[in-house]
Parts: sequence; C-alpha cells; structure tokens
Amino acid sequence: MKMFPICGLMISVTLLLLIPTFSSPDCNFPAVFNFGDSNSDTGGLSAMFGQAPPPNGETFFHSPSGRYCDGRLLIDFIAEGLGIPYLSPFLDSMGTNFSHGANYATAGSTIRRQNTTIFQSGYSPISLDIQYAEFFDFLNRSQIIRQKGDVFKDLFPEMDKFSSALYTFDIGQNDLTAGYRLNMTTEEVKAYVPDVISQFTNVVKKVYDRGGRSFWIHNTGPVGCLPYIMDRYLIAAAQVDKYGCAAPYNDVAQYFNEKLKAAVHQLRKNLPLAAITYVDVYSAKYSLVVQAKKLGFGDPFLVCCGHGGKYNFNNARRCGATKMIKGEELLIAKSCENPLLRILWDGIHYTEAANKWMYDQIANGTFSDPPVPLNMACHAHR
Repeated sequence: MKMFPICGLMISVTLLLLIPTFSSPDCNFPAVFNFGDSNSDTGGLSAMFGQAPPPNGETFFHSPSGRYCDGRLLIDFIAEGLGIPYLSPFLDSMGTNFSHGANYATAGSTIRRQNTTIFQSGYSPISLDIQYAEFFDFLNRSQIIRQKGDVFKDLFPEMDKFSSALYTFDIGQNDLTAGYRLNMTTEEVKAYVPDVISQFTNVVKKVYDRGGRSFWIHNTGPVGCLPYIMDRYLIAAAQVDKYGCAAPYNDVAQYFNEKLKAAVHQLRKNLPLAAITYVDVYSAKYSLVVQAKKLGFGDPFLVCCGHGGKYNFNNARRCGATKMIKGEELLIAKSCENPLLRILWDGIHYTEAANKWMYDQIANGTFSDPPVPLNMACHAHR
C-alpha cells in the first residue's frame, strides 16, 4: 500500500513531462544592430550632411534629433520594448554610446548602390553593402578599443553581445522609388527587384557568417499611400484604390515583399542556426491608412509638416523649409498644431503617434512570420 503514492507521483511527473510547453523565455537581447533608411535613421545622414532641421524632433526630443519625424521612430520603440537605450548612429561622433548596439541606417539609403550623388537624386551614398562594411569594421575595431581600457571600454559592446544581439533590417523602399525617378515603367522596376533581393540576402548571410543569429526583417511599406508619390507622379483616377492610395506603386511594393518573403524562407534553409522573423509592416501601415479616421487620425494623407499643395506637401518646400522675408529667414514649412492627430509627418515619413501605433501592432507577432513577438525573436525557427 505504501507504494501507491510513490507510483502515483511517478505517473504524475511522467504526464507532466509529456505535456508540450508552448512558452519560451524572453531573449533578453543585450544589443541591437540596425540596417536601414530614413524609416529607422536616428541621425546617420544628419551626421554627414547636417542636422534634419526644426521642427523635426519637436514632439519627444524637443529639438532636432537626426530623425525625419516629430519624435520617435519604430526602431526607437523597438529599443524601448527591449529595455535598451536608443541606438546611436554609427556615423555620429558626438555623444554616442555603442554599448547596446549601433545604427547604420541613413535617410535615403538603398540596398543597391545608386549611380548618382545625393546632391543629384537625394539618395544616400550609404547603401546596404556600405552599412555592412561599417558593421564589419565596428565588430573588429570595437574589441581593440575595449582592450585599451579607459572610458572607451564602456562605450563599446563585449564580443558576446554580437552573437546574442538582434539584427534589424528596414530597407528597400528607396530602391523602388529610384526606378521611378529615372522614368522607368512599373514593369522595368519589377524587373530589377530580384537583383535587389539578391544583394539583400548576401548581406544577411555575411552578418550570419560573423556570428549574427537573430534577425528581424521588415518588408517595405505601401509607398502608393504617400503624398511624396501621389503628388509627384501622374496617377489616373482608375489607378486610385478605394482607400485613396495609388495602386500601381503599392503593387510594386507588394511584388518586392513577395520576393523578400520567399528569400527569407530560403535563408532559413541556408542558415540553419538563424532565427529569422519576417515582419509584414506593409499590412500594418496599410491598415492604419484604412482605419485612420476611426482611430482619430483624420485624413490619412494630410501631412502635418509641410507647405501648400493638395496634401500640405510640396516637394520643393519640404518640412523645415525656410524663406528670406525682408532680410529675415523665416520657417514656412511648419508643423501642424497637433501631430498626434496625423499619420504623416512630412509626406514621406510617419509621425511618432503613427509609429507608436504600428509598433503596438507588430511587437506582439501579429504581423510576423513565424508569429513570434519581438522579445522572443531568437526563437523564430520554422
């Protein structure tokens, strides 16, 4: 009789072991290394070509902060969500701290190098391959600097942080608009997308070869919903979708995203130790446009910071533009009264309020493949 309780206990333990566990511990990413364009640039382009002018930064930082936004970007909310400081731009030499990662993104960056200068086209010279070169240099030199000690030791990450870090990518949008700026047709733009995707996957493989294991990859957004596109290119009434966006440009973005998602699935096969999360930012941003009025944002195409034009967007007088009036330089492309009530900050980029809404949608894994939340992205095997 005395054996029964013991046997019962053994049976209970065995049953417990057979029950599958669906929860995983948080990844506790100690660092984030970001690659991207203006959607995640925290000051890289400003460090090279001069600060993004006021009123950029007014909502949260209360002064220009290198971001083309009134406040925080998606990457800032990602850092907050992971409990680490905002990422310092790699190219910034003033007050930077890289102990929790670095940001290689610059506004106007593309995946493929552009055969033009920033002064001709507005596209950054820091394409994705250059961003990787910066990362590779940082990986090596940061350890040399740490070994020297002094104050610099605490400003750079330990070597083990590189393998346990989260690698975030948000780039590709400018590769699509670059073709249209050269007067290419939609079919011509689509024709070079496979090469763009190939160059993207090459960089992911290189980061993996250097020890990167957790990847959080954003697809590209609905560019056809941006005044930057809708105001500059001839769009026939039949090409406008039921929510007011330019369908041909969104179709190209979706084509890019299909190819990107297929490439991510292939990367998972090629990089067996990698945890790669594909995040459908396109759907999150498009749903924001669709629900704008219901969510209290009003007209989804009305730009907060601009000057004139159908959407308060004038490409010749973008946010922060000034004009000399009676010998005095005056700001003419000003901020709206309340950026919290707008989706679009300057016709190209989103407001902090929109970025926060999007972060809340994507952080829990709702728009991810596989559907893992941000803090568990190191478990994203499929």
